[in-house]
Formats: sequence, structure tokens, C-alpha cells
Amino acid sequence: MLMKFQVINEQEPTIFNALIEGVREHIHEQIGNEAAQPLMLTARDESDQLIGGISGRTIYRNFLIDVVWVAKKHRGAGLGRELMLMAELEAKNRGCLIAQLDTLSIQAPIFYQKIGFELAGVIPEFSGSPARYFLMKKFNV
Repeated sequence: MLMKFQVINEQEPTIFNALIEGVREHIHEQIGNEAAQPLMLTARDESDQLIGGISGRTIYRNFLIDVVWVAKKHRGAGLGRELMLMAELEAKNRGCLIAQLDTLSIQAPIFYQKIGFELAGVIPEFSGSPARYFLMKKFNV
């Protein structure tokens, strides 16, 4: 069998989508066909400026969080906690049992632990890279 390998140094949506579809097909064979549903929540100030938000998706009773951000001047005032609680409520309404995310040591691992996330794994810091924390939160349902 002849194989040809190629290094691609830019985003190729057609190839990316084919890879994702291959993974989905395998998962669907194993645990059934379910499509991810986006879950995004934003906060804006009185002048309609984006000051924070969460973006992720729900699938297979999981809330997979891709990004959480709060504008610098609004950090420490409870906005992140409020956004997370609102997103958690929506995830629970969709039947999710857990939330999961990853964060760097220079970001917010302590914040997530304060709101009930537990450490599931760590990739230690190494030269040129901060530690990466994988966290999950079991929902009380």
C-alpha cells in the first residue's frame, strides 16, 4: 500500500472537516449519533461593548468549554463566576452531567477550582510553555 504524507502549514478547512467527520463517524459507531450544540454566553456593558463571554458546546451529556474571557477592567468583580453559573444552568437544561475545560497556569486554574472544578490532569510547565491544567465539574442534577 503506497502512502503519501504531506505537511500543511496553513488551515485547510476541507481537510480539517474531513478529519472531524472521520472522528465523528467512529464515535457514532461506538456511542450513537449526536450532534454538538453550540453554547455561547456573552456579557456587554451599557455601551454594548463585549466585556466577557463563554463559548463551547454540549454533546453526549458534556459541556465542553473552549474559551472563557472577561475584560481586564471587569475581572475580580464576579462577572466570570456569573457567566459560568449561567452557562452551567443552560448545560444542565440540555441534560449535561459535567463541564470540562483546560487552562494554562498563567490563566485561571484557581478561579475554576473556586467554582467547583476539580483537577483531572496536568501537563507540567517546560521551557517556553506554562503548565496546562485539565479540569472538570460534576453537576448536581
